[in-house]
Amino acid sequence: QVHVVESGGGLVQAGGSLRLSCAASGGTFSSYYMGWFRQAPGKEREFVAAISWAGGSTYNVDFVKGRFTISRDNAKNTMYLQMDSLKPEDTAVYYCAAGSRGGSWYPRASQRYDYWGQGTQVTVSS
Repeated sequence: QVHVVESGGGLVQAGGSLRLSCAASGGTFSSYYMGWFRQAPGKEREFVAAISWAGGSTYNVDFVKGRFTISRDNAKNTMYLQMDSLKPEDTAVYYCAAGSRGGSWYPRASQRYDYWGQGTQVTVSS
């Protein structure tokens, strides 16, 4: 069973950058596909980006394409989310998630992720 912890959130001005990290422990990191989700106040949790087991495939939602980049370093048991050109609407708690379900990869499906972190707050001021 893997345990994941997010870090790197904070307060940044619009147009700025942050890099979130998700450190994993207690499992074989390369056995998990990984994802980032976020939840803004008063809104439902939404998918942001995902990366396959070895990092060869990534998937981003349209509203972050060209601004956010997901990556992973299996040697360091860590996943990253580089966020550039941040906007006030990106303000949310960002969650890291890990999954190991068999069969096809459904990166957007939150129900296929079994392990979640506590979240890290990202606040973008205008």
